[in-house]
Amino acid sequence: MATGLLTSERAEQIVTTCRTAVGDSLRSVTYFTRDDFEQVYLREDLERDADLSTFIGHEWRGFKTAQTAYEGSELGDYNYTIRVFDNGFLIRVTTDTDGVFVTTDGLTMKDFEEVATALRAFLTERNDSNA
Repeated sequence: MATGLLTSERAEQIVTTCRTAVGDSLRSVTYFTRDDFEQVYLREDLERDADLSTFIGHEWRGFKTAQTAYEGSELGDYNYTIRVFDNGFLIRVTTDTDGVFVTTDGLTMKDFEEVATALRAFLTERNDSNA
């Protein structure tokens, strides 16, 4: 679903960021805000049949719920979420205004940390340039 949330250059930048961090394990990349989303990458061997609007709704609510639930805990600040499924993983990195979720094949914790750090930098840079 192309919505024009990102310029083609920014969409390519986020895909390149993810590909650099996770390589051929990358399955999909979706950028989202509270109101809209744009799938900017889907690996060619996968079908475009996921219900992304439901995923986005869940991921956005999940972020707000987790942020509130753990606020002030001794665990520290919330960083990102990893979801594990039979056929892959989903990593969600979110700011107060937007986020990205990436699906992958198997990765190590180091790989997840690298992609989360890269995505956080992308979102922070994007939000700073829009301020």
